[in-house]
Amino acid sequence: MSIFWNVWIVGLTLTCLGLVLWVLLANKKVAVKDDGNDENRTTGHVYDGIEEYDNPLPLWWFKLFIVSFIAALVYLALYPGLGSYKGLLNWTSVGQLEREQQKGAEKTADIYSEFMATPVKELATNPEAIKMGTRLFANNCAVCHGAAAVGNYSFPNLTDDDWLYGGTPEKIKETLIHGRAGNMPAWGDILGAEKSGHVSHYALSLSGSEHNAELAEKGKPIFAQYCAACHMPSGKGNQLVGAPNLTDDVFLYENTYEDVLQTVLKGRVNKMPAQAPRLKEEKIHILTAYVYSLTLEESE
Repeated sequence: MSIFWNVWIVGLTLTCLGLVLWVLLANKKVAVKDDGNDENRTTGHVYDGIEEYDNPLPLWWFKLFIVSFIAALVYLALYPGLGSYKGLLNWTSVGQLEREQQKGAEKTADIYSEFMATPVKELATNPEAIKMGTRLFANNCAVCHGAAAVGNYSFPNLTDDDWLYGGTPEKIKETLIHGRAGNMPAWGDILGAEKSGHVSHYALSLSGSEHNAELAEKGKPIFAQYCAACHMPSGKGNQLVGAPNLTDDVFLYENTYEDVLQTVLKGRVNKMPAQAPRLKEEKIHILTAYVYSLTLEESE
């Protein structure tokens, strides 16, 4: 903070306190003469025919204001409130947060150690671990995948058995740690509008979605030439590169001709952020177990 703003804040704060004290002391006594004449005891203001007496503050009320004023001075002496002055206690919000986090870490160290020593598949059936995983998911994942983990438009459903990169504990943890960067290249400039339309109809035909059979047949060789390298000749996808299975009824984007055509023409870019910079290893382990447990629930 520059010297100017430091002086400005200190000066403004102390000036405001001084003005508050002046107003308080100025209202301690009656401003008009108390000579028995009621007209001389009023403030001179009339509200709907009602006159207001110019009485001093009740003593108990005045003392409470004085105590509050002194408390404000004590607070400014102990805590940061006057520019760059750090206060006698040298307190900071960051320091308090770190101390509370340290206390929390100490309290949960034993249970985290126990969970870390438990394989994900076993941990996925532990009610206490799943309860912790639910909170971790709500705080870190629900904004994209939804509170129930059923996904949103362009964000995958985590409760089914359809996985872009694999649904094993190892693959789920890998996704959480390193993140994923999905990239469907745009084919509009290469194929043109007509061929893009044909291959879109063929892609829809693989899942039994509504399509034009005649145009789909024209799109089949186009798919084999340009799309099969990632989605495989059968259209069942490739988890090594995150290419989705086109033969089921699971779509990141809607299974309409317009949506599929948009994907072919313009491409799609999806990014799952890496959680390692944000979450510690033990939390990622628990979160992995929670996500894995969602698939177990679906299979049941």
